[in-house]
Amino acid sequence: MKKSLLLLTMAISLARASLAQNTSNVQLINPATVAAPRGYSHAAIIDLGNCKMVLLSGQVALDQKGNLIGSNDIAKQTEQVFRNIKSILEAAGGKMHQIVKLGYFATDISNIQAIRNVRDQFINTKNPPASTLVQVNKLFRDDVLIEIEATAIIPK
Repeated sequence: MKKSLLLLTMAISLARASLAQNTSNVQLINPATVAAPRGYSHAAIIDLGNCKMVLLSGQVALDQKGNLIGSNDIAKQTEQVFRNIKSILEAAGGKMHQIVKLGYFATDISNIQAIRNVRDQFINTKNPPASTLVQVNKLFRDDVLIEIEATAIIPK
């Protein structure tokens, strides 16, 4: 875990330094396989030379058409969120095992086991990414129970 955090910190530092010099190595993407965003991009792909860092915006349980999946069901919402993350990473040329950091924002962390059960279907459980879980009072809609952001490092 320390190694992953060190690599992430180094990658972010390199990305910041590189961005300060030249923004042409940053690509913002919005794959058609996920709901169209309003006022933001789904992901930023940053060329770090021998790899790419992909920063994903927080994903919620909206399907490709923008419909909420799993009303009042944290497991179904979490599954849709991870499907969205997977879809965006694949559009960036990556795979789920290349995620190095996950950030969870949930309205009720007493549901952590249901969240973990779904997560474990999508990530490498033998070498899981760094993660943070924060309970929030509310997300951008009352019916959205969870939002997850991700960072991946994709070798070239």
